[in-house]
Amino acid sequence: MESIKSFFGKCVRVWHTLKKPTKEEFEKVAKVSAIGILILGFIGFIIALVMKIFV
Repeated sequence: MESIKSFFGKCVRVWHTLKKPTKEEFEKVAKVSAIGILILGFIGFIIALVMKIFV
């Protein structure tokens, strides 16, 4: 039972230290995520194209 109380105590401590990102931080994270998704999609497209050509 103590470990559960300890866990929830740590969760509450982390929750209180969190802060809402600023608009600039959010935009930067969104741009980086979008670039990563595009890169992965492009790599997948290239692999599919190569597989279609050689198979």
